[in-house]
This record gives sequence, C-alpha cells and structure tokens, in this order.
Amino acid sequence: MPELSLNLDLLASLWIIAVQLMASAFCAGAETALTGASRPRMHQLAQEGDRRAIIVKHLQEEREKVIGALLLGNNLANIGASAIATSLLIQVFGDAGVAYATVVMTALVLIFSEVMPKTYAINHADAVSLALARPTRVVVAVLTPLVMAVRALVRAVLKAFGASLPDDLRIGTTEEELRGVIDLHAGPEPEVKHERAMLRGILDLDEVTVAQVMTHRRNVVTVDAGDPPRAIVEQVLASGLARVPLTHGQPDNIVGVLATATLMREVMARGRDLAGLDVQAIAEKPWFIPESTTLYDQLQAFRQSDQRQALVVDEYGALMGVVSLSDILEEIIGDIGAPHPAAADSPLPGVRPANDGSYVIEGAVTLRDLNRAFDWGLPQEAAATIAGLVLREARLIPGVGQVFAFHGFRFEILRRQRNQITAVRVTPPKPVEA
Repeated sequence: MPELSLNLDLLASLWIIAVQLMASAFCAGAETALTGASRPRMHQLAQEGDRRAIIVKHLQEEREKVIGALLLGNNLANIGASAIATSLLIQVFGDAGVAYATVVMTALVLIFSEVMPKTYAINHADAVSLALARPTRVVVAVLTPLVMAVRALVRAVLKAFGASLPDDLRIGTTEEELRGVIDLHAGPEPEVKHERAMLRGILDLDEVTVAQVMTHRRNVVTVDAGDPPRAIVEQVLASGLARVPLTHGQPDNIVGVLATATLMREVMARGRDLAGLDVQAIAEKPWFIPESTTLYDQLQAFRQSDQRQALVVDEYGALMGVVSLSDILEEIIGDIGAPHPAAADSPLPGVRPANDGSYVIEGAVTLRDLNRAFDWGLPQEAAATIAGLVLREARLIPGVGQVFAFHGFRFEILRRQRNQITAVRVTPPKPVEA
C-alpha cells in the first residue's frame, strides 16, 4: 500500500506540473498574441460583429491590466510547477534533487512554456488572439484584484524613490504608428511608392500650410479690369485657367476672380458686341486667406464653399499667391496633369536625372515634392523651394558655379537670373549599404 500511495502521489504531482506548464504556456502565448495582433484588423472584425474580436479589442485597450494579469499567472504557474518538481525530486534523489529540478524545470519551462507558445503566437497573432480571447478575459477578471494590489505596491515603492507613473498607460494607434505602418508598406515599385506618398499626404494635411503648395504671385496670371473687354477675353482664354484674379490699377489690388466659364457665357450671350461688357460685375468676390492656413482647414473651407480658389496673403495683407482645390488634391494623389511616374523619364516636373546620380532641378521646385518623390529628408520648415533652401543655408546670393554642401547633399548653382536661382544640380548622399 505505501508503494501504491507513492505512485499515486507521483502521478498526481506530475499531472499538476503538466497542468501548470500548460497554464504558463497559455499566459505566455496569450500575452504575445494580444501584443502582436493587428489592431486595425481586430477593429474591422469587431465592426462586422465578431464577438471574439470585440473581446480582443477591449483587451488591447486595457493592455496594462491584461499584461499584468498574464505575467502574474505565468509566474504563479512557473513557480508552482518548479516548487512541486523540486519537492518531488528531493524525495527521490535527496539533496541532489534540487539541482535536477533546476535543470529539468528550466528546460521544460523554456521550451514548452515560453519559446514554443510565443513562437507560434507571434507567427499567428491574429488567429491565436481570437482563439484565446474568451479564456484570457476570464483569467484577467480573476487576477485583476491581485494585479491592482501589485500595481499599487509598485507605485508606492517608485514614489518613495521619487519616481512616478502616469495614471493612464493605454497605448493607442497614434499618428506616429500610422506613419510607421505606411513606411513598412511593401510591394512592387513604383506603385507602392506612390501609395505611400498618398497616405503620407493625407496625414500631412494638418501640418502643411497653403504657403507651401500655392502658386507664387510671380507665376500668377492676372488681368486688369481697366483693359478693353476684348483684350481681357483674349488674356483669359490664353491663360488656359478656370479662374483668373481680376486686378484694378495695381497688381496687389484684387477686386474679383473671373471664372472663365462665366465670362464665356456672357460673351456668347452678347455675340460679338463686347463694348458694354463689365467684367467686374460678373466676377466672383475674392476670397483672401492667411498664409498660415493648413491644407486640412482649407480643404474643409472649400467643401463648405462653392469657390475653388483662394488668394493667399501675408500678415500685412500683401498678395503671396493663389491656392486652389486641385493644389490640395495634388498634395495627396500627386500631379493630376502628369503621367504616371513609371511612364515618365523624370518622376517630377522640373527635375532631370543625370547619369552620375545627380539631379538638375529648377529653383522653383518645392522641397516637399522632392522629399516625396525621392524619399529625401531636406528640411521644409524655413524654405519652400530648393532655391530658397540654398539661399537660407548659404546666407548669400550665390553665383553660377558655386558649390555648397549641407544636410548630406551637394548643391551646385547652374543658373541664376538676377537675384533668383533658377537651376541647381543636387547630388544626394550615397545610400548606406546594409
């Protein structure tokens, strides 16, 4: 009978150890799966009514509590299994059983309770998190009181040493995480590169101002209301624009915006008699906006208005340029009038690649377009164009042939018209080999 009792005790102990190792594996796998599961996918499944995804989504939102409960359960199972194994092996081998128990339990815990479940969970995070959603919720609910007690003790100890933790440690999907996901978006080029640029463009709408995308006043086509009506009609048609600012006397004196369609309807109604045509009477009221307006705010303003063009002014009210709805849309989808990048010799208007790896760039090309087209990191804070960046960094008006190096790039002045840089050869830094 003693031998039978010993065998039963041995089997019971082994069974308890096995159960505790499985509990440890469950906690380790659940923690890894919930951490690695796709939050967007869980959100989408939850929206479709998947109850398990709803549970996973809730658990991810309570990440600190969940991880604390799973870690607590994992440690309780590992320590309990190790304690029973040590007691059992001491009975069999005496004091040497401590060493045997250490070796055996380390191997069992490492292989079956840590590496194996975590490896599987990280490679099947979504599926595992959905499969373990309900039991994980039960474990978290049972262990939460202990977790809260441990948390309070940890905060008290940290406070005693002058450290503190924020009250809310939830981790949400931030803009930085979204940008990271976009950067990791991979696939055949150049389609994926264009997709990445579009997604970044959407995120940048509230950071980029209209001053960075507008047509500069130097390139704005205007017509003077004092010119003869026939001359005005010819100028508007020759511009090829849908809307042309209407001035009176001085270039900065904008009195309206002349819509080409409205003008042509008036011309058709009058036949060839343009003598009495009052362009100022049919012009739209000018819409002035500050240069600090973000693209997001202006896009919302365009949606609430029937106008599709705005005049950008500085803090003194002087005209800086013109921004249209198409300018904002091009910041998201790229140049509407340009061919697909894969079918063009140059990925950007005003940029011509050279055989030596450099680029001949017109001075008016914007830094934002260059950064998006070539994944460069040229600073956009203090200058809008490549010519403006050179002037800012050089702190002088350079002559043709001068060479500068900053931000890892080489800049050679190719052409200059008066005080304006019209062409620059830019040599980017060589890519770092992995």
